[in-house]
Amino acid sequence: MTNHPHTLDALAAADAADLEAVLLEVCPSPHWAAAVARARPWPDRESLLTANAAAMAGLTVADLHDAMAGHARIGKPKTGDASSQREQAGIQGADRALLDELHEANAAYEAKFGHVFLICATGRTAATMLAALRERHPNDAATEAEIVRGELRKINDIRLNRLLDAS
Repeated sequence: MTNHPHTLDALAAADAADLEAVLLEVCPSPHWAAAVARARPWPDRESLLTANAAAMAGLTVADLHDAMAGHARIGKPKTGDASSQREQAGIQGADRALLDELHEANAAYEAKFGHVFLICATGRTAATMLAALRERHPNDAATEAEIVRGELRKINDIRLNRLLDAS
């Protein structure tokens, strides 16, 4: 499927293994990928995005951890990962002191919640991500899981739109 356009029709017609591979590139949660795949065919882009939202709503906390496992730590985009680099472009040019603060705040968040701080970083600066991290750190685990669910949905929407727009 990698060599074919990712139109809605092509995705809908893909065999299960090819579709799963494409969806897992968007979000590494197997349960999310399966739920989105079950919603096909998608008559339009909005239907695919609605399938994303419904799949995200159905994920357990363990599924959310699976989904987060594929995301880089904020402030440290994955080398060679175009999505990670693009999504965290807002950290480019941030001064060392700000990046150090971001690193320290990430470490405190991860120690408290047991996973990376996840935010839809697209369009955000290092300073706004640090402010959001500090704002969310006092949350309890249940509140934070729901915020993460919403942030993952936004990230998936962006990635799905990019997938379709690359056709």
